[in-house]
Amino acid sequence: MKVMSMGFLMDEESPVIWRGPMVVSALMQMVREVTWGELDFLILDMPPGTGDAQLTMAQQVPLAGAVIVSTPQDLALVDARKGLKMFKDVDVPILGIIENMSSFVCPHCGEISEIFGHGGAEADARRLGVMFLGAVPLHMAIRENSDAGTPLIIGDPDGVHADIYKKLSLKIATLLGEAED
Repeated sequence: MKVMSMGFLMDEESPVIWRGPMVVSALMQMVREVTWGELDFLILDMPPGTGDAQLTMAQQVPLAGAVIVSTPQDLALVDARKGLKMFKDVDVPILGIIENMSSFVCPHCGEISEIFGHGGAEADARRLGVMFLGAVPLHMAIRENSDAGTPLIIGDPDGVHADIYKKLSLKIATLLGEAED
């Protein structure tokens, strides 16, 4: 997997204090000027919202679709709905919605807690007529691998959480018509 991030280009302690045009310019450079080589997919992880970055990407990059990721609580879903509507308004197909931090599994007792609520993204997907792609729990293994800079799929490829990501990826690839048999 090839990855590019502003984090690779800046000091870890330095904030990125940029106005919209600077952000857009950096994003366009990453999309157009990085030597990506042959790719099956190019995934752009965008911040929530409907600002310059999202609008420019939708207008200047041929996007095959958008996946909206939200935590289940109402406040986060308000932003997710706005992003979804913006992508629809600029004719970017909505592939579906993923609920992140859907529940928390205690590493000691296994009890499931719904810290941020549960099912809000699924309910919104149903209400908005888009596909609910799945839910990702808040779990120590996901956080630990992320903090270590190791994708979970590499750190624990046979684990239950890696399986969640595999299933989500396969659904998205299938929706894009790129899944191999």
